[in-house]
Amino acid sequence: MCAAQCQVVAGRWQSRTLLHLLLLVLCSGQTHAYIQIPHEYKYNDLKQPPEITTQPMSLIAFSVDDVFLSCEASGKPTPSFRWVKDGTQFGDVLQESGTLTADKTEDLRFYQGFYRCYAANELGTAVSDLVHLTTESIPTLAKEKRQKKKVFEEGASAVLYCNPPKSSVTPKIHWMDRLFHHIPLSERITTSLDGNLYFANLLVSDSRDDYTCNAHYINASVILPKEPFSISITPSNFVAMNRRPQLHQPSGSHSSYLVLRGQTLTLECIPEGLPTPAVHWERKDSPHSPTRMKKLNYDRWLQIQDVSEMDDGEYACTARNSQGSVTHYYTVTVEAAPYWTKRPEDHLYAPGETVRLDCQAEGIPTPNVTWSINGVPITGTDLDPRRRVISGSLILRDVMYSDTAVYQCEATNKHGNILINTHVHVVELPPQILTADGLVYRATTGQTTVLECRTFGSPRPSVDWEIVGYGPALSNARMSQSTNGNLEISNVTEDDSGFYKCSVKDSNLTITAELQVLNRTKIVDPPQDLRVVRGNDVILHCKYILDHQLKDHTIQWKKEGHNIPASANYHKYTDYPDGSLKITNVQMMDTGNYSCEISTKLDSAMATGSITVQDKPDYPHSLELSEKTDRSVTLSWTPGNENNSPVSEYVIERKEEQFGEAGRWEKIKRVSHDIKHIEIPLQPYCTYHFRARAINDIGTSEPSPSSESYITPAAKPDRTPENVTTVSTDPDSMVITWKELERRHFNGPGFKYNVSWRQASGKDSHWRKTSVSSPPFIVNETGTFIPFEIKVQAINDLGEGPEPVAKIGFSGENVPLEAPSGVTIKDQNTTAVFLEWSPVSRDSVRGHLLGYKIHLRKKGIRVSHLRRRLDKRALERQRDDESRVIEVYGQKVEEIVTGLKFYSQYVVTVAAFNSKGEGPHSQPHHFNTSEGAPGAPALLTFDSLSETQVTLLWQPPHEPNGIITGYLLQYQEIVDGSSSPQQVESIHLAPITEYTLNGLNPQSRYLFGLSARNGAGNGDPIKIRGATLLDGEPPSVINITTGETSVNLSWVPGVRHRNVPFNFRYLKKSAGGVWEESEQVNSTKAFYQLQGLYSGTLYHLQILTGNKSHDWDFKTKGPEPVVLRSGFATQSWFIGLISAVVLLLLVLLILCFIKRSKGGKYSVKDKEEGQAESGARTMKDDAFGEYKSLESDNEEKRSSQPSICGESKRSSNDSLADYGDSVDIQFNEDGSFIGQYSGHRDPHVQGGHESSGATSPINPNMPPPSISFPNSVTGILGPN
Repeated sequence: MCAAQCQVVAGRWQSRTLLHLLLLVLCSGQTHAYIQIPHEYKYNDLKQPPEITTQPMSLIAFSVDDVFLSCEASGKPTPSFRWVKDGTQFGDVLQESGTLTADKTEDLRFYQGFYRCYAANELGTAVSDLVHLTTESIPTLAKEKRQKKKVFEEGASAVLYCNPPKSSVTPKIHWMDRLFHHIPLSERITTSLDGNLYFANLLVSDSRDDYTCNAHYINASVILPKEPFSISITPSNFVAMNRRPQLHQPSGSHSSYLVLRGQTLTLECIPEGLPTPAVHWERKDSPHSPTRMKKLNYDRWLQIQDVSEMDDGEYACTARNSQGSVTHYYTVTVEAAPYWTKRPEDHLYAPGETVRLDCQAEGIPTPNVTWSINGVPITGTDLDPRRRVISGSLILRDVMYSDTAVYQCEATNKHGNILINTHVHVVELPPQILTADGLVYRATTGQTTVLECRTFGSPRPSVDWEIVGYGPALSNARMSQSTNGNLEISNVTEDDSGFYKCSVKDSNLTITAELQVLNRTKIVDPPQDLRVVRGNDVILHCKYILDHQLKDHTIQWKKEGHNIPASANYHKYTDYPDGSLKITNVQMMDTGNYSCEISTKLDSAMATGSITVQDKPDYPHSLELSEKTDRSVTLSWTPGNENNSPVSEYVIERKEEQFGEAGRWEKIKRVSHDIKHIEIPLQPYCTYHFRARAINDIGTSEPSPSSESYITPAAKPDRTPENVTTVSTDPDSMVITWKELERRHFNGPGFKYNVSWRQASGKDSHWRKTSVSSPPFIVNETGTFIPFEIKVQAINDLGEGPEPVAKIGFSGENVPLEAPSGVTIKDQNTTAVFLEWSPVSRDSVRGHLLGYKIHLRKKGIRVSHLRRRLDKRALERQRDDESRVIEVYGQKVEEIVTGLKFYSQYVVTVAAFNSKGEGPHSQPHHFNTSEGAPGAPALLTFDSLSETQVTLLWQPPHEPNGIITGYLLQYQEIVDGSSSPQQVESIHLAPITEYTLNGLNPQSRYLFGLSARNGAGNGDPIKIRGATLLDGEPPSVINITTGETSVNLSWVPGVRHRNVPFNFRYLKKSAGGVWEESEQVNSTKAFYQLQGLYSGTLYHLQILTGNKSHDWDFKTKGPEPVVLRSGFATQSWFIGLISAVVLLLLVLLILCFIKRSKGGKYSVKDKEEGQAESGARTMKDDAFGEYKSLESDNEEKRSSQPSICGESKRSSNDSLADYGDSVDIQFNEDGSFIGQYSGHRDPHVQGGHESSGATSPINPNMPPPSISFPNSVTGILGPN
């Protein structure tokens, strides 16, 4: 049916109806079934139809040697060649090469005509292009007469004609002189396309007799010189008379040109005139095409290269000088020789296929398309029903081997013809399976996979697929077979794993393939849609799972479909092994969609999220002021970019400039995001600038550029000063003050205040007035506390402001005249009293009564009931007056006075007060307070005299709150994890400040608590922890560190052991060595250094303890001492002299130390007086010492210990701070104080409290004392 339809279309093509086009499409849908032999197919070389490889070219022959037409072709078998001239066979059949040359015996004109070459073998005949061979004789010059000399006037135009001999080829013209130099060309002197030389105007310098035209015929390889021209230019007086332009070429006002598509067109415009005209080109119907149009020959030529249909149109050339212009119009018509728009293709075809050869050509006029087979035209009477020509396309149905041929398509119009050869090769090839056997295919679940079974043959082979062990594959609905033989399995599952077999029908060709189905790659935590503030970091997650057999995989992040390279952009992007992507310092450009793609060799998974980068908005712009009035203006603006966070509101800012002062920006209004203009109230006499900011959830934008300035005119003040009042301090004057108006409310120049006043209680109603620039204003001679009416009004140069309302004020106050009376104590307890008094009269106040002041003074303790003497300075301190002032405001005439001291005497007075001060005091009223519980003792410490004895020492409380009658001592053993019974001792003698406890457990620690007692009861206790001390002993284990001339000895003192003095004995273990002994060393010091030793010498060290000793050996570092055999240093007289000098030096040092120890700071008299006053007793040399009171200057004294430098007494009058580093201050576990005086005892006294001290009974792990390095002098004198 298609063939019949195609015939209808072919027969009625001229109607070009829509139905015909539809039928053409239906017919063409069955074509193009050609075959391509894959490179894997194994076959012997096929035969090839002939193909023209070298086409002949048209040429012009000037001799028989120029006749040479090339024609070469390829093919298998090798083609033969023949030529056709003007439609007739020309010459013999040629083998190997088809190139045509001339027979030199023939006349040249015999070869002129149209030629075509035919190349043929058993598969068909190929045809060459049609070419034209032109023959002519070589151009020559006819005999010419000698040119006469031409005479021209200066300024005239001229033409020198070349007229070269006629030829098929246009010669190239050169105007030269007799020396073969080119005549210089310019806008004034130019050549034309016809070879003539044109002068727009002549100069006298143009005179010469060798203007020669040379015609160069390139194809003929000949140059023909014409007879030279001789011209003479005569000067003229009319040179100054200029001429308007005229055209040498072309003549007239219009010319037409026909040009073919692809050719080059040159339009010329050669003017003459004086002065030399300038040339301007233009296209009238459309713009120039600057890429293909050039101006040549000093703009005298317009050249269009590679002409196309769009160059068809109107052009104009205008020549212009100062005298006028002339225009010439050109009509360019573009036509075209035939050219291909669609070419047929060479292919192999299987028998029975349908072949469609498309051949389409265009041209102006439209070319005629014809078909030939092996060079023989297909006529309209072709009887083969399988062939149809439809609109230039040749359709062959059900092709056979006999249809193998070379088909020619030729297009012809009046401008020429073109031809193309197309091979149709119908072949039969045996089937082959091109896919390798035993291939393994891998896929993941859900994929569509293809098992290949590529075959080739002609005709095309058919294949069948089966699942090994299960039957035909096509029985599964998810499996289908494509036309190329491949098996396609959609939505594969694990059940599809197995072996598959492909077989070619009607043959024994088969292959087997294996399919492995793996788990699909999945993204379980895809990236989310995130919003992030600009400048922050963000992480996009992409958690995935994949089959364990898919080891190699890649993670690729993309933004908007473009790959994000790893570690690109200065580490902006960071990939993590779990698939996450970190983006640092995100900016607005980072907004977009981000996709994560996990790729394996078999599949991939992709998920997409987004990042929306938010930022504070851009500032509003385009601020404008409108509707301007004296007191308002409308501000409008255009919103800026919101930066992905909606604007919630706008902030309007204003800057006021007044009186020449620069203002500052201030916020005046906040408006909703949907408001874009607002009316703003203004003050007179100001210059205003406005700007705006936008606010979103991220922040506030930068301020917009300032608006234009707006100046409001001046006006009268519109405000009244506020807070008008009097603040008078002088009894005979009144100070009027008020809150000044802001400068922005002055409203104009010359601003002042009108102050008015009159007496409110007098008969005079006349207002007094004055003008001032600022408050305050003082009215003198007013009297004391007189009421006045006062007003303050704002004014400026334009007038007065609103009338103010009068206020009442008073002149200055004076102190009250009357004292309160009837001061009584209505109720009283130990620390508070209820106080009452009678008020003063109103007139006596002489001002506003602010209240009353209660003056309370403490006279001291009730000394008449003291039962013991206090030290002098403590008594003075307790008798010092303690004063307080209590203010009671308003008309109140009673008050509860609290915070009184126990057991004290008080006196109280009351006085009225106003802003000027206090009035006279009332009569003094005396009262006493009763006793209260005493405070804790000021200090508690202890000393251990034996392993079962502790002596507690304390100081009385700082706050006895009465008369101390005794103390209560409580103590108990400290047992971990349980409580022990508490022991109580009552001490009934107040002066006692020490107490000894016996029978204590030396292995236990104790908690001691001591509280004072008076008539009100027992007070709060002071607590301390402690234990008894054990008998000490010298160290038995010593660490020895040697130097060259000294040795460092260190040991660990015994825990809770008393100090034991001992000596080191050492002996040089060499001839003449004698025992030497160190100074006394304390066992608690933990360190000692022996000095004055010999280097490199062995020593024996010993400590004697009763009947036993501890011994060690050591050797000093360095070289052994060298014994001098002779010299004065070993003589006895020299040794005696040195000994005397050393002894004298020691005596001087001892005297200096004794003198310093007897300084005037310590007075024996003060010591004796202190002992007499306090009743304290002197303790033994090895006792702890006395602690009677640590208040103030420590007036109670203690005895100093004996010193080797003499018996000197040191007063304890100085505080602990005066001893500096000589006081070893410790605090027990509950924070109570323990102090031991150091540096004031003899180091030889056993059991004394040294600076290093015995190990504390409450801190047995006390660190060792500072390391000292005594020399021989300090060893004799002892520590300071």
